[in-house]
Amino acid sequence: QVQLVESGGGLVQPGGSLRLSCEVSENIFDFNAIDWHRQTPGKERDFVASINVNGRINYADSVKGRFTISRDSAKNTVYLQMNSLKPEDSAVYFCKASIPFRDYWGQGTQVTVSS
Repeated sequence: QVQLVESGGGLVQPGGSLRLSCEVSENIFDFNAIDWHRQTPGKERDFVASINVNGRINYADSVKGRFTISRDSAKNTVYLQMNSLKPEDSAVYFCKASIPFRDYWGQGTQVTVSS
């Protein structure tokens, strides 16, 4: 059973930074891509960033220039460095690992940006 465990969320002031981690129970190169998504109450889960097996990276327009996705294959972990945080970045952040016809999700970590 594939498991993904997110960590690193918390409360931060506007303009601050956080680094989220997504630890995967299997070799991260076994997956086509590992993504970060976020969700606020009553809304759809939105794409934030992805890194595929070849290292190709994509970001949502709303986070370009502020967030950076990276990976450490030795630790089977994908990171999301979030800088210049805004109140509208507040959400539960989830990571997702994908193989053909199957997605695996973590439980999420709460990020709150507030003064």
